[in-house]
Amino acid sequence: MDLYEEIERKTKILDASIKELAKTGRAYAEAYTNYRMALAKELVKLKDEGYAITLAGDIARGKPEIAKLKFEEIAKEAVYKANQETINAIKLELRLIENQISREYGNDN
Repeated sequence: MDLYEEIERKTKILDASIKELAKTGRAYAEAYTNYRMALAKELVKLKDEGYAITLAGDIARGKPEIAKLKFEEIAKEAVYKANQETINAIKLELRLIENQISREYGNDN
């Protein structure tokens, strides 16, 4: 495969990855928001029931529904960060190809 074709192919993959990053970033933000809102509601509920707020935090985070939301947040964050790493890897590959082109075609002196 020609190096210029490889750049073109990698650029298309990069564009698709950036679009995917926007989607996964939104999913991560939604998961984070859902977790924080549910946790806040549970903390208020536990405080109203007479629990000390320091103890209520641990109790709330241990409730299955809150723990599941935290799991979802962490999972979405992992996908988002993996997408970021994919983008960084593609950028690096593009730089390497560009350097190779420079070595092959730029040293005709």
